[in-house]
Amino acid sequence: MEGHLNIGGMVFPSMDQMDFTGPFEVLSRIPNSKFHVLWKQKVPISDAHGLILTPDTTFTESPRLDLLVVPGGHGQEALMNDDEVLQFIQEQARSAKCVLSVCTGALLCGAAGLLRGVRATTHWSAFHLLGYFGAIPTRRRVVVDGRHISASGVTAGIDGALRIACLLRGERVAKEIQLSIEYEPEPPFKSGTPATAPPDVVEAARASVRGITSVRHATARRIAPALGIERRL
Repeated sequence: MEGHLNIGGMVFPSMDQMDFTGPFEVLSRIPNSKFHVLWKQKVPISDAHGLILTPDTTFTESPRLDLLVVPGGHGQEALMNDDEVLQFIQEQARSAKCVLSVCTGALLCGAAGLLRGVRATTHWSAFHLLGYFGAIPTRRRVVVDGRHISASGVTAGIDGALRIACLLRGERVAKEIQLSIEYEPEPPFKSGTPATAPPDVVEAARASVRGITSVRHATARRIAPALGIERRL
């Protein structure tokens, strides 16, 4: 329980808010810590479905973080060549105890050069792109590899955050947080991954993200050489 923790989570336009708010619900309850909501400016932003989030700390105002949360969503694609965003991730990652990527936030971490030789996961629709960033793709809901923790899609950010609460403050604290938010999921359908969902549901889901997936693929192929990574197709 010793030592104050500075925790920061990025927000950005057209993100998936639960990539941020799921981990926030867990991490903001860690004892002796402060959670900073981070973006370039302190202006409200809209997530992919219209929820308004308001940053309280700019990148330049941010303290050195013990934990950085990098969410994903469609808006992640617009940041893949954003030097200000990538440099902020790089600089904070150098001294952070942990970096948590959620969903396609892993691709942002990859573009920032954090995934080379690192076991990682991401949303199923982007999983095949991890190799372009030098990552070792690992099909698990949460993957812990050294200081980098990655969570697969959206809701997995809660699981990843609980793992980090355990790493930073111990199992007892993590269990207390889990109980306080009554996190005991019982999904009504076994349709949470392409491996378990019915084929027609999988096809419909793939069709709905085909456009953004194609754009992400092109971006990954363009960035890989700049990172000095050869991706074997």
